[in-house]
Amino acid sequence: MDFLYVKAFYGLLAFDLRGLGRDFARLHEFVRSFKAGSHPPGQDVVERVCRAVNHACVWYPRAVLCLQRSTVTTCLLRSCGVRAQMVVGAQILPFKAHAWTEVEGKAINERKDVQKIYGVWERC
Repeated sequence: MDFLYVKAFYGLLAFDLRGLGRDFARLHEFVRSFKAGSHPPGQDVVERVCRAVNHACVWYPRAVLCLQRSTVTTCLLRSCGVRAQMVVGAQILPFKAHAWTEVEGKAINERKDVQKIYGVWERC
């Protein structure tokens, strides 16, 4: 079993146990203060983290929403030395909010047009 998968699965669990989905201010502070590791990231670390998070989401016993998924992906990437950002955005009509992760300004593990569909509310 891949260690990144285990970390992703426990990240999803910690998100639920800490109640981060019910307190956006606390969630925002948690992600904002989660610093990237000082070691240089591996060559394919973004792809490996995305794969691990996807796999963990499949096996997680509850539905994983975008805020939980982007929080775990962002923090896991940062723990691997990648300067990732969690982005929260919305579209006006019909109103929809969404969260995703970006690396170097590019949305990862996400539909290609997410940055065109949603206006950015916050980056952290």
